[in-house]
Amino acid sequence: MSHPALTPHPLTRAALVLAPRSQYLVFAAVICALIAYFATDRFTGVAVLSVAGTFVALAGMITLLTARHGRARNELQAQIAEFIAHDASPSFTTDIEGEVCTQNRAAVERFGSRGGQTLTRTLGEVFANPAAILHRMQNRAEASGAAHEDLVTRRGHVRLAVHRVGETHLLWRLEDMTERAIGGRGAETISLPMLTVSKTGMILFMNEALRRLVGTRVKTLDRIFRDLPVRSGEEHEILGAEGPVRTLVTSVDSGGGRREIYLLPVPEGGVPTGDPTAFETLPVALVRLDADGCLREANRAARALLGEVETGTELAAILEGLGRPVGDWLADALAGRSDRRPEVLRVRGSDQDAYLQVTLTRVVEAGQPALVAVLSDATQLKTLEAQFVQSQKMQAIGQLAGGVAHDFNNLLTAISGHCDLLLLRHDKSDPDYADLVQINQNANRAASLVGQLLAFSRKQTLKLATIDLRDTLSDLTHLLNRLVGEKMRLTLTHDPDLEPIRADKRQLEQVIMNLVVNARDAMPDGGEIRIETEMLSLREELRRDRATVAPGHYVIVRVTDEGAGIAPEQLPKIFEPFYTTKRQGEGTGLGLSTAYGIIKQTGGFIFCDSFQGQGTTFTLYFPAHSQTEEAEADPVPTAAPRRASVSGEGVVLLVEDEAPVRAFASRALRMRGYTVIEAENAEEALKTLEDAALAVDVFVTDVIMPGMDGPSWVRVALEQRPNTRVVFVSGYSEESLSQTRDSIPNSVFLPKPFSLSELTATVQGQLH
Repeated sequence: MSHPALTPHPLTRAALVLAPRSQYLVFAAVICALIAYFATDRFTGVAVLSVAGTFVALAGMITLLTARHGRARNELQAQIAEFIAHDASPSFTTDIEGEVCTQNRAAVERFGSRGGQTLTRTLGEVFANPAAILHRMQNRAEASGAAHEDLVTRRGHVRLAVHRVGETHLLWRLEDMTERAIGGRGAETISLPMLTVSKTGMILFMNEALRRLVGTRVKTLDRIFRDLPVRSGEEHEILGAEGPVRTLVTSVDSGGGRREIYLLPVPEGGVPTGDPTAFETLPVALVRLDADGCLREANRAARALLGEVETGTELAAILEGLGRPVGDWLADALAGRSDRRPEVLRVRGSDQDAYLQVTLTRVVEAGQPALVAVLSDATQLKTLEAQFVQSQKMQAIGQLAGGVAHDFNNLLTAISGHCDLLLLRHDKSDPDYADLVQINQNANRAASLVGQLLAFSRKQTLKLATIDLRDTLSDLTHLLNRLVGEKMRLTLTHDPDLEPIRADKRQLEQVIMNLVVNARDAMPDGGEIRIETEMLSLREELRRDRATVAPGHYVIVRVTDEGAGIAPEQLPKIFEPFYTTKRQGEGTGLGLSTAYGIIKQTGGFIFCDSFQGQGTTFTLYFPAHSQTEEAEADPVPTAAPRRASVSGEGVVLLVEDEAPVRAFASRALRMRGYTVIEAENAEEALKTLEDAALAVDVFVTDVIMPGMDGPSWVRVALEQRPNTRVVFVSGYSEESLSQTRDSIPNSVFLPKPFSLSELTATVQGQLH
């Protein structure tokens, strides 16, 4: 509270500030009078004398205002002293520095006369470290006018309150809370042990019955209860003066963030648990666990999911796959930190993967905390989740492989291109010629490896055609026999009613060769490799290995060996790139991943069945094409491309962000007689084309570039130059450009890496 008598007028406040210095004003007035007396000029003397009079008047006014404020303050102090005189609780008034000004009768009786002493020293007899508490409360009172705190002292619980009185004084009141009847129940006199606790866990009050039970007064709950937190309606063990005592706890909210806790005797024989047959016959799978996580009881539905489990078995021995210790999970559930939060776990020792969704619920049985686990079959859900994760994983690996392949294609274009340029300046008699040929051949091998990465990522360019598998496999048999060697026996069996399929013949041959080579390596001592084809009609969709095959007619190809087989834990990984079961140096790990990518890009499916010690079978599904579809799908034969001449003519705008590729391509085209204008990006190309007098015959541009991509800038350029021919080059497949290129007339695609002759032939083909 702020009394109006002690809230000074602004003029009075200024007077109070200047009061200690009023003597200086009087001294200044005397000096001015002396100056006026000795002044030779009459006008100057009068002016100085008037200043002296002003100083005297100001000093008098300051003295008057200070005296009046002092009287008002004394009157208020007297009123406050009279007001608190009969208060049963000790009360004090202090100045801002904490010095006691007045104290009431209760304060004198309890603490003695403390006039002139600090309140900090006075309250040091009540609780420890009073200085910090008083400073904190004084700051709050100065900010909001009042403050109070409940404190635990050696004599019990007290409440210290403070009120601001004007701007220079504070009123303090110390209230002993033990004198109250807690909750109006007369707790001090009842025989039932009870205590009052704050929301922070501090004990504010203990009645006589509890003090006798514990043997002393304590300040925190952990000095009484062994098993925290305290839960109403449950049994707890307390630390009694004569040893541990079990009690039933009841908690009542008493307002203000406080709780009253009553300790009741435990009923003999515990609490009845109800009908014992109800638990067994419930249609929901339930398991009872004790506080240690051991199984006490499982009903009929739970036993159907878990199998027969002995009583007392730990839950960790039944279920696994939580990702953290099962004991920690159970402890959290008992403490209420993860109550009713479901987890999916795997059943240990199951012949097939079986997953259960487990929800723990905390219960109290016979006054003891326990857990009830609700089980539900999550095997199908977990299988779908695994399929989704595997699909996402394969997609991510495919994107990574495609990106790596794109970057490698740029490097290989520069390497093989500059190697072509060097070969043009060396003949076969040159000692460096053989080295250059080796560089060129190894660059081509690297390009083949990159092609396998693109095959897995399904970003290679396929040349689809309608083919008869019987003819394709027959033509391939001679090469396959050479691959498998003399120890192996290769047999080929065809379905006479086999229908054609749409596929890239060269890539399909690569798939068959990869599978046959793997079969050969699985049988180091020799054996039989069987390649079989057949027609299959699916009336219903086929679901297996995270894939769904739609109903329809399919051409099936099976490649079977009699090798050692593949371990079950390795089967899900065999189509991942760089994963191999062979020894180091015997394989790249790209064979099956390449086959997977080619088959998927063709629109088919590939599955693997393997049994250790019996062999492995790879089954390929291709959508069948009827003769009508074959006729429609076969492309119209086109004239053979004309051979590029030694020299050419025309203006080529070359747009490529990779400097090595741009350097090779520009040199190659200039050597063939073309005029080449280079641009590093699309924006630079468009700026070059702003010159209307510049005639350009062919745009040669990369597809993927920083800023505008190739198709985007070409569309803009063709608005002003509609007859210009276009050659798109890219390290990605033509498929990624097909939809965009269809809307751009007179355009062709040249995949990277390309050779000098391929580049010049493509450009000349566009010009002629």
